[in-house]
Amino acid sequence: MTLAEIAEKIGARVHGNPSKVIEGLATLGSANPHQLSFFVNPRYLTALKATSAGAVLVKAEHLSDAPCDALVCDNPYMAFAELTALFVDVPEVGDGVHPSAVVDGSAVLEGDVTIGPRAVIGANVVIGKGTVIHPGVVVEANCQLGSECILYANVTLYHGVTLGDRVTLHSGCVIGADGFGFAPSAHGWVKIHQLGGVFIDDDVEIGANTTVDRGALDDTRIGRGVIIDNQVQIAHNVVIGEGTAIAGCTGIAGSTTIGKGCTIAGGAAIAGHLTIADGVHITATTLVSKSLTEKNSYSSGTPLEKTFKWKKNAARFNQLDETVRRLKALEKKLNAK
Repeated sequence: MTLAEIAEKIGARVHGNPSKVIEGLATLGSANPHQLSFFVNPRYLTALKATSAGAVLVKAEHLSDAPCDALVCDNPYMAFAELTALFVDVPEVGDGVHPSAVVDGSAVLEGDVTIGPRAVIGANVVIGKGTVIHPGVVVEANCQLGSECILYANVTLYHGVTLGDRVTLHSGCVIGADGFGFAPSAHGWVKIHQLGGVFIDDDVEIGANTTVDRGALDDTRIGRGVIIDNQVQIAHNVVIGEGTAIAGCTGIAGSTTIGKGCTIAGGAAIAGHLTIADGVHITATTLVSKSLTEKNSYSSGTPLEKTFKWKKNAARFNQLDETVRRLKALEKKLNAK
């Protein structure tokens, strides 16, 4: 596309040659004269000034720093995100139902549904218009998929899962497996059969090898516009509010409710039966062991340091309770004088 065509799509202003042809997108450091890049973070000002890109997305205040043609807009990062959809190159699965796919006769496929090789669609499944099922996907009985969903290779939907419109599930996702419910007895663990389902609202994207367990009685629910990274564990009866973002390797235990617009960084662990308020930010590897009722940023754990120093501080931490007791006793003596 030419710079003029790109500018029209994202509402930007061309500074330079509007007829310049752009063939792809790249970072400031790696871009060539046929590619477009973007500048947002002031830390990369040196990279902007030295870039070989054919053009850059910038705010007006940084136009003089660009050594090339530019597209001027208020939010270069958002504009770049929008442009990635125009340059994406994902292989097509094909059209219609592949001959090797197994589709139960009771399944309902609305218009323009694509089902790839060796996919399996169970009884009474409903798949909405324009949804694409990649190879090896298994959709068990009584699932409902909205329109324009994408299920990448080897996704598994257990029975009774509901997806809204435009839901994207990346390879290896397992949605609707049994929650971890067992009752102790004198003869060992007795399984509590999980009778709920999973409901995933519109415009949700879930990363590769993430698991969302079905509810014990009520459904596990993921709200509209939630984004979830790879290898996240979401246990039974968890409820996640709309617009929340969860980074990789996070674990959320059963029956916890997470509010709207939260951000949960990688490796966080959230205990069960808690409530997280709207707009909360949880930093990486934080252990959340109690409900968070106020919008704020929360952290736990100790920062990285050299091992010998960490060992000393860890030993002192174990002595903290005794130290506090001695300090209180000393204060009591001093106050008595």
